[in-house]
Amino acid sequence: MTDELLVVRCQLGEREALAELVRAWHDPVWTYVRRMLDHGDADDVAQEVWLAVVRGLPRLREPGRFAPWLFTIARRAVTNRLREEYGRQETTTASGQVTEHADEQVVEDRAEVMADRAALVAGLSGLPLVEREILVLFYLEDLSIEDCAQICAIPVGTVKSRLSRARRLLREQLGERGTR
Repeated sequence: MTDELLVVRCQLGEREALAELVRAWHDPVWTYVRRMLDHGDADDVAQEVWLAVVRGLPRLREPGRFAPWLFTIARRAVTNRLREEYGRQETTTASGQVTEHADEQVVEDRAEVMADRAALVAGLSGLPLVEREILVLFYLEDLSIEDCAQICAIPVGTVKSRLSRARRLLREQLGERGTR
């Protein structure tokens, strides 16, 4: 069954269609969120994404565009979480108390990545957020360039240039680590 049909059935109030939609898209959404945030935040943000989907689904006017709409919601949730994190770090840095905690979290996260993930995923984590996001959406979530442009609210040409830059940066990252 297509996503479009499932969305229409959801809009008509069929709970089983919503469950099927969540089953189909839970892992891609969680993977995207996990690649953008640390593990602890990923679960919370993924849950926020699905709450926003349930609330917004009746107003989705183009059911055939479900995937870009879903990832737009996920992107906003990730952005909001990162803003909160940066705001918290600036506040705590001013008081000088939590700075050490932030350093510990980065070290733990890197150790986890080195232990659990393949070299490609480790290379992705070293990329700037903008480049990492476009690689995740295009290659790991298999979205089209047009869908990536819609999700990121940027022109198609900008997606292409970010992809090019991201591939170059990833190639450099993997080269520095001695992997190809």
